[in-house]
Amino acid sequence: MSSRSDSGSGEDSLDRLLPHTGTHRRKSATSLSKTEPPLLRTGTRTIYTAGRPPWYDEHGAQSKEAFVIGLCGGSASGKTTVSNKIIEALDVPWVVLLSMDSFYKGLSSEEQVLAANNDYNFDHPGAFDFELLVATLRKLKQGKSVKIPVYDFTTHRRQKDWKNVYGASVIILEGIMAFADKELLQLLDMKIFVDTDSDIRLVRRLRRDITVRGRDIEGVIKQYNKFVKPAFEQYIEPTMRLADIVVPRGGGNMVAIDLIVQHVQSQLEEGSPGICPTDTATASDSQCPGEHATEHALTFLPSQGRVVQTPQGHQYEGRSYNGSGITGVSILRAGETMEPALRAVCKDVRIGKILIQTNLDSGEPELHYLRLPKDISEDHVILMDSTVSTGAAAMMAVRVLLDHEVQEDKIMLVSLLMAELGVHSVAYAFPKVKIITTAVDKNLDQFFHVTPGIGDFGDRYFGTDSSDTWRDGEDHEQLSL
Repeated sequence: MSSRSDSGSGEDSLDRLLPHTGTHRRKSATSLSKTEPPLLRTGTRTIYTAGRPPWYDEHGAQSKEAFVIGLCGGSASGKTTVSNKIIEALDVPWVVLLSMDSFYKGLSSEEQVLAANNDYNFDHPGAFDFELLVATLRKLKQGKSVKIPVYDFTTHRRQKDWKNVYGASVIILEGIMAFADKELLQLLDMKIFVDTDSDIRLVRRLRRDITVRGRDIEGVIKQYNKFVKPAFEQYIEPTMRLADIVVPRGGGNMVAIDLIVQHVQSQLEEGSPGICPTDTATASDSQCPGEHATEHALTFLPSQGRVVQTPQGHQYEGRSYNGSGITGVSILRAGETMEPALRAVCKDVRIGKILIQTNLDSGEPELHYLRLPKDISEDHVILMDSTVSTGAAAMMAVRVLLDHEVQEDKIMLVSLLMAELGVHSVAYAFPKVKIITTAVDKNLDQFFHVTPGIGDFGDRYFGTDSSDTWRDGEDHEQLSL
């Protein structure tokens, strides 16, 4: 493949581009979507873009990776429009939208001058940080938490604060060079090329760059003729042969979009292994439930001896925590009832929250809300849920923590009451996780409630119990939004 030495383009970056393959492209059509986390609002519904269904097996390992769609095409070809229409038709609640625009390299002072004069080539493969993009997409495909750079098109540099994005059922990568890198291609499960007439693309680019990015018409045309058009002919158009599906006319091609949606849905239906229903939450009526359990959990933390002098002048020998930090994470909502106890024995603890809800159709737990402190990966984490029955919700919560790079041996699951099945399930899947509970009941009923149990803890603690949602002696709460 030939190369160019335009401004901002590195010859050494081309050795990883465009594999020499005769990939046959099938002549059909279809498309896909893009937006910013945490959600995408369409005309009829809201699509959540944070969290994911629990595609892990009984060993706690990932059983199916996220489905990744690569969407390529020339500048202003309608990739975003095609993307949004496919996402809306796909009817998948967990989607991550990844734009290659976020992975432009920051410019040096000299390159900034070139960019100000429209003499920097943003349409060359060397303008993108493929190494970071590949590493990010690989982690997302594995269901891990990642940080996405935010590129400022005014300063041509990355902003200080990056976005946190968590894995999903479907990942859509959209960009002009989506098929240009060999490693990137290997991560794509479906490759779609949006083919739009060059005159239409020029008109769209003029409108976008003038109204959205604040550029003048002369500069846009100069950049198009000098860089955009030649780059399309040299780097982008040849990758059309790598596409599984070519979508002519962009977002107006609903036949293509329907075909793509049908294929993706069939791939997703193959995947989920069938996890037990979500654990329900219960507890006791104490002022600070779980205080003894949380105190016991702290004994597992690394510590060192320490002597302090009391205000009365006495020497007191104790121990102090010897680690980077402690974070408590409650599984909503009954796990929140244990937070006062944790704060009582650990004054400066950081708190995170996870909401896991049972999908009534599949019977599997799904992540619907997640708020974790920054840099949690170095902390010891006390995971709190007042009652654990099957262990499904606890397993998913542990999996979420592992996806955020918390070490397994630094996680402690603290509960007031656990069923034997829950203990065995968590211990089997995550043998390094420490399990602390005040009691274990042997049995579950046909609704997966602990028996004899201690009642519906969340309703009793928060004063929301009612006769039609709580029965004495049963763990009857289903986590719901």
